[in-house]
Amino acid sequence: MKNLFRILAVAMCSLLVAGILAACGDNTATTAPAATTAAATTAAAATTAAATTAAAATTAAATTAAATTAAATTAAATTAAGTTAAATTSASSGASSGTIRIYSSLPMTGSSKQQIDTLINAMKMAIDDFTGGTGKIGNFTIDYQPLDDSTAAKGQWDADQEKANANKAVNDPDAMAYIGTFNSGAAAVSIPILNQVGLAMVSPANTYTGLTRAAEGITAQGEPDSYYPTGVRNYFRVVTADDVQGAAAIEFLKTLNAKKIFVIDDSQSYGKGLADAVVLYCKKASLDCGQRLSINGKESDYKSVAAQIKSANPDAIYFGGITQQNAGKLVADIRAAGITKPFMGGDGIYEQAFVDAAGAAAEGVYVTGAGLPVEQMPSKGQDFVKRYQAKYGEVEQYTIYGYESMNVVLNAIKTAGTKDRKAILTALANTKDFDGVLGTWGFSPNGDTTLTTYKVEQIKDGKFTFVTGVKPAI
Repeated sequence: MKNLFRILAVAMCSLLVAGILAACGDNTATTAPAATTAAATTAAAATTAAATTAAAATTAAATTAAATTAAATTAAATTAAGTTAAATTSASSGASSGTIRIYSSLPMTGSSKQQIDTLINAMKMAIDDFTGGTGKIGNFTIDYQPLDDSTAAKGQWDADQEKANANKAVNDPDAMAYIGTFNSGAAAVSIPILNQVGLAMVSPANTYTGLTRAAEGITAQGEPDSYYPTGVRNYFRVVTADDVQGAAAIEFLKTLNAKKIFVIDDSQSYGKGLADAVVLYCKKASLDCGQRLSINGKESDYKSVAAQIKSANPDAIYFGGITQQNAGKLVADIRAAGITKPFMGGDGIYEQAFVDAAGAAAEGVYVTGAGLPVEQMPSKGQDFVKRYQAKYGEVEQYTIYGYESMNVVLNAIKTAGTKDRKAILTALANTKDFDGVLGTWGFSPNGDTTLTTYKVEQIKDGKFTFVTGVKPAI
């Protein structure tokens, strides 16, 4: 009997191994030797029956397992698809309650930080003011999240960081608006990304003309259409563009009897565009702006630039660029060379950071900036400045524009009355006769503000001092 069990065991193992190999597609499996005794025959029959039963059981188990796995996979896939669909739908489903998130993307690292902090503070004030301190519009809870589009390595805005910020907003189903950017070059990165999902973008500071409209002699070929792949405008700005700023600069320089102007730009979209605008209106005013050069902000000094200026002997020097492109060092080296002719720049250097960077050389520098001085602002604007100063301290040039950007976004959310990107974008585009801290204004069809006033200020004793207002006809 023991031998019979041994034979049965061996036979069953052989059959099972052969079955496994066959199932795995292995062609090397061989047939077990035939039994020569009656006992062996009996054992083989028993083994065959056992193997058949085992195989049937195995097949049934495998079928059940496969069915279970398939069902689980289908359920998981359905859940994943449902989750994706839910995330996509919630961004434009027209919900009547829940969280509405507003992102801002601004350079919070480097020398821009001082001014940017004031914009963020102002945006928080706007939310408190608009919602009466509740943080709610109807049944919606407003969640404001500031993002940094600068890096410590660059000390200013960074294209890759701005791209990451825009994608973060695009993929957040609760994101209904994006306030930014501060730098025009950064806007050129994010506008097309946000445009593809119809996410509204409002800038408190971009002035490069080509972001919203074409202007001969200023903008690049294909602008601004290249920024809007869907053909629908999703970008707006509450500050006046550089074609107006360039014209304002020339109008003022004429009052200084400047007939020959040496123009410098910092090679970035904003700086080059502004310098182009100055040259364009310089020619229209029959002035000489033939001397021009570019810097990249990485130079160790600007002694050679100063030498070129001295050789050209202009009546004035104009700089189109930002503080973070070494503007302080530029003006310091020009003054160190004994050049005392008027130096003027745009709103890119209209900040305390420029004064700090240039030191004593900043004294006497002229700048242009959108809007009016505090004492000439409408009552709402003056009230905002007083309340801001009482809570946080001094304002910067773009502090009030941060407040107005958030204010107009919140108004669009209230007007839309629904958590829907398209509805909010439409409400923004239809903004007309908006009674804000900057005055009464609206958005033009291309996304520009209808306000066109610029002011000229001069640095005296380390402070920006109002000189005059300019509203050029262009």
